[in-house]
Amino acid sequence: TLVALFPALGLNGVQGAGSRAAVVPGGGDTMSLLLMLVPCLRNGANTAGRGRSPGVWYCRSMNIITEPTVEVCYRQQADHEAVARYVGEPWRSDCDIAAQSAVELGGRSCYWSFKTPRPGGNAAHLKNLIESGHGSCLHHAVWTIGVRGVSRSFSHELNRHSVGFSPSELSQRYVDCSDVAFVVPPAKLKWHAAYVATSSLCNDNVDDRTWTLAGYYSDWIGDRMADLQRYERDTERLMEDAPAEYVGTERRKWARQAARDGLPNCTETRLVITANARAIRNVCEQRGSRHADAEIRRFANVLYAVMVIEAPAIFGDYAKTPLPDGSLELTTKNRKV
Repeated sequence: TLVALFPALGLNGVQGAGSRAAVVPGGGDTMSLLLMLVPCLRNGANTAGRGRSPGVWYCRSMNIITEPTVEVCYRQQADHEAVARYVGEPWRSDCDIAAQSAVELGGRSCYWSFKTPRPGGNAAHLKNLIESGHGSCLHHAVWTIGVRGVSRSFSHELNRHSVGFSPSELSQRYVDCSDVAFVVPPAKLKWHAAYVATSSLCNDNVDDRTWTLAGYYSDWIGDRMADLQRYERDTERLMEDAPAEYVGTERRKWARQAARDGLPNCTETRLVITANARAIRNVCEQRGSRHADAEIRRFANVLYAVMVIEAPAIFGDYAKTPLPDGSLELTTKNRKV
């Protein structure tokens, strides 16, 4: 029905050199399930986007992601009776956030300052620790987060932060990638936006440059569709060619680990990360920098937005600065704590 319906509505392919795909936009920016309508295109480049003619449409469901998500899956919990036994007398932080009170417990233990605390309570104590550079106490605050909507290229960058930042990543050997999602690189988001604009039935007022960018996005989507087709083809062939001794999961793993060689760096991956506050600050500082890769900077901003709510006294000293590409840089006067 859809194959016949869209040409009848006049939603025809964007003709252009190499253009292969058209998109009907789906839901929100975090993860949109898009219906790919791939026209058989002909002619040369048509930068003005005019003179479009109906094509033959093929349908395929594909996931396209434009923003990462970060979920705090596990948090610390305070045992106040155990704390009192450790201190040797009743003591309790004035902060109910377990991560912040754990940092305070560590800081006060260094000087055994439970009886004569400075004014200002937990917030003042943590502020003094951070401004003084006593970052070791931040190791006591720990979270486990779930990350989706990031690419394999991103995870290769993130793996450099292994100390205090422990990831478990989705395995492409065990998991079938025939319906895997793809992450739009930040520099290509304007192409995505242009295609959304031209996919409207009322697109007569769209300027020529927008049509051109939409064509670039169409090419990119077509490439990703070809990647999936190659993966499925090679997986099927390798399953047939696998050693007879390999059966079940072992046979599938043997095939997938070879077929994945054609998947691009923008293929989505998912991670569970357990990290302490000092390691998270390091990621925000280094990867939130204007000198960092654009995708990991986007992640650093999302991570910061989550963590500043989790523990404002630990992460509240960061500021956001707009950059020329529209992204935000994270900065703090308390560097390398």
